[in-house]
Amino acid sequence: MDHHHQHHHHHQHYDGDENDYMQQEDDWDRDMLLDPAWEKQQRKTFTAWCNSHLRKAGTQIENIEEDFRDGLKLMLLLEVISGERLAKPERGKMRVHKISNVNKALNFITSKGVKLVSIGAEEIVDGNAKMTLGMIWTIILRFAIQDISVEETSAKEGLLLWCQRKTAPYKNVNIQNFHISWKDGLGFCALIHRHRPELIDYAKLRKDDPMTNLNTAFDVAEKYLDIPKMLDAEDIVGTARPDEKAIMTYVSSFYHAFSGAQKAETAANRICKVLAVNQENEQLMEDYEKLASDLLEWIRRTIPWLENRVPESTMQAMQQKLEDFRDYRRQHKPPKVQEKCQLEINFNTLQTKLRLSNRPAFMPSEGKMVSDISNAWGALEGAEKGYEEWLLNEIRRLERLDHLAEKFRQKAAIHEAWTEGKEAMLTQKDYETVTLSEIKALLKKHEAFESDLAAHQDRVEQIAAIAQELNELEYYDSPSVNARCQKICDQWDALGALTQKRSEALQRTEKLLETIDQLYLEFAKRAAPFNNWMEGAMEDLQDTFIVHTIEEIQGLSTAHEQFKATLPEADKERQAILGIHNEIAKIVQTYHVNMAGTNPYTTINPTEINAKWDKVRQLVPQRDQALIEEHARQQNNERLRRQFANQANVIGPWIQTKMEEIGRISIELHGTLEDQLTNLRQYEKSIVNYKPKIDQLEGDHQQIQEALIFDNKHTNYTMEHIRVGWEQLLTTIARTINEIENQILTRDAKGISQEQLSEFRASFNHFDRKRTGLMDGEDFRTCLISMGYNMGEAEFARIMSIVDPNRLGVVTFQAFIDFMSRETADTDTADQVMASFKVLAGDKNYILADELRRELPPDQADYCISRMAPYTGPDAVPGALDYMSFSTALYGESDL
Repeated sequence: MDHHHQHHHHHQHYDGDENDYMQQEDDWDRDMLLDPAWEKQQRKTFTAWCNSHLRKAGTQIENIEEDFRDGLKLMLLLEVISGERLAKPERGKMRVHKISNVNKALNFITSKGVKLVSIGAEEIVDGNAKMTLGMIWTIILRFAIQDISVEETSAKEGLLLWCQRKTAPYKNVNIQNFHISWKDGLGFCALIHRHRPELIDYAKLRKDDPMTNLNTAFDVAEKYLDIPKMLDAEDIVGTARPDEKAIMTYVSSFYHAFSGAQKAETAANRICKVLAVNQENEQLMEDYEKLASDLLEWIRRTIPWLENRVPESTMQAMQQKLEDFRDYRRQHKPPKVQEKCQLEINFNTLQTKLRLSNRPAFMPSEGKMVSDISNAWGALEGAEKGYEEWLLNEIRRLERLDHLAEKFRQKAAIHEAWTEGKEAMLTQKDYETVTLSEIKALLKKHEAFESDLAAHQDRVEQIAAIAQELNELEYYDSPSVNARCQKICDQWDALGALTQKRSEALQRTEKLLETIDQLYLEFAKRAAPFNNWMEGAMEDLQDTFIVHTIEEIQGLSTAHEQFKATLPEADKERQAILGIHNEIAKIVQTYHVNMAGTNPYTTINPTEINAKWDKVRQLVPQRDQALIEEHARQQNNERLRRQFANQANVIGPWIQTKMEEIGRISIELHGTLEDQLTNLRQYEKSIVNYKPKIDQLEGDHQQIQEALIFDNKHTNYTMEHIRVGWEQLLTTIARTINEIENQILTRDAKGISQEQLSEFRASFNHFDRKRTGLMDGEDFRTCLISMGYNMGEAEFARIMSIVDPNRLGVVTFQAFIDFMSRETADTDTADQVMASFKVLAGDKNYILADELRRELPPDQADYCISRMAPYTGPDAVPGALDYMSFSTALYGESDL
């Protein structure tokens, strides 16, 4: 037998489980070499566990390695635990008898599928404590723990999972193993409280009082759950890591104590399952009844529809019936076939389920048997078959009638189309308004019509014959056919009578027209030229004139006077032409012809001649008036032009002069900057005082625009020119003043003397070659060289970027001064300001608010205090302010 325990763990294999049912991480043998406390715990626990079973046989053990040596109590223990009989023990007291008994016990354990590695009967008989404890642990493992199974895991994992499940609701319990997870005693208390909450007041327990917790659990378990005390609270608290086997043994007793509750749960589940089957069956019965009712109801509604044999009168309605029937076959019936089939399947399934679960068979309610449904379905199929045959026969009969009616409609339509407009043509009085040649044509056309009429007699007779036949066949729409036929016949008779009447009227008219024709010709020859003259006159009188000068309007007036002189002669010709027309009217009256017709040789009529003549007479005075008004308007326009021109010719040159003066002033400034500023301000005032003159000119300009005058030969200045000039003048003077103000600011800020400034101005003007008040880049470079700068490209580029930041390619005087003064003057820098504060602060690195208030004017002191950060150096005192970073901040990021 192999005794190298240190080198391998023992894996007990049971019943060929596919997995080791439990992996013993720490071999019991080795544990006890390591920790005597564990051995002590195991002794106590295993002894108590053995006694809890031996008690049932009326005995117990005191000392675990002594009392099992003869093998008798060991065999008894196994019988109690397993409920099986072992071989009879030997009663002798000799060592050989004891070994034999212990072997019987070990063989029984082995027969339960346990491999007893390195445990031999001799060591047990010799009272080897480690071996004995190992053997008892194997028994506990096999009989108290192996069969614990929770959700597919068994033994140790199963027991652990059971503990975790049961203690899950307890926030301060977290079971992860069988040693330190149990040290505070709350795990044991939680297990008891979960199953028997009345035994422990769980809420009163504290995590930091393990002794109380452990003792509470052990006492309650012994008193109420019949679980003996297998552990000592002191030992558990006193050991860094309690013995895993001792804890597992004790916890397994809880599992077995409470597994009765599991059985109740199983029973409840079984009851639920039975109820569920019943509920499901009842639901299926309910479904069957509902499905059967719906299906029978549908059949009951559908049969009367299929048995209805009342024919429709039109083909279209019958066709619709057929379409509805086909819809029923294609769409409405198939789902019902499906339902009927489903119903039978459901019925059979239900009966099978009832049979399988020992329930009585299902009886549907009255009238809803499977056979009732089959009968109803048969009746439906019968009604359906007869219906389709009847539909098709009815449609065939209607087709025959429709064919005949269609023939009637075609013939009638062709005839009506021919008749269309014939009556109107025959009754029209077209001959009352035609020319002579047209009447002759109408006569020929009428003869042709008379022969066409005779040819149509035949079709009218055919139409009447078909109408008769439809009546005999009882065509549903006979009344309208008869009415149409009657109308055609009546119309036919009317056409005959009208034809005769028209023939006579045409011949009578021909005679009268020949007479009137002569007179028309004469009227036409004279009316045309007179009409032309009037139209020309009207056009001239209404001619709108666009004139721009008084001379043009005088020319129009002379021409108008000459026209007025020709009017009396024209009136005589008018009277003569109207005379001819009156003669025609007399003839018409005499023969009572309705001669509203017009003259074939002209479109001009007397009414028109008179209307035009009146219009000419009316236009003459209107023209007189228009000419007078235009004359006055032209005089007024001329006045406005001169008024504007007189002022514009003064203001324009004035603005021009002022612009030139400013140009000069800004280049040739004399005296101090303040003197220049005063001069310029005076100058600006004189310009602003000129504004009313501009406003007055704007007023005149508005009148010119309202009169729509677009040209003015008296001046070259437009309002637009003057406005632009004025704006430019104001802008230029303001800009010039601003430049001087900036120069004053610059001079004062940089501490430049008036002499230096004059020198700068002289240099600038000297190099402002174009006299624009700006230096271009080249001029500026020349200027710098003249002042002693010696620089390469890069240095010049840097200077340009300072003086011309917007890259316009020019340098203003302001930029030039800024640059020059920066190069020459002594400006305040952040460092200088900082040095000044240091003086005020009496050489400290920080300054106090009181010091600032003492040394500076109030508002400046406040300014500093509100913006200075607290000073945080090592020498800081309460209220210390940081003047250094404040000084730097004053100059922004770059300190130029």
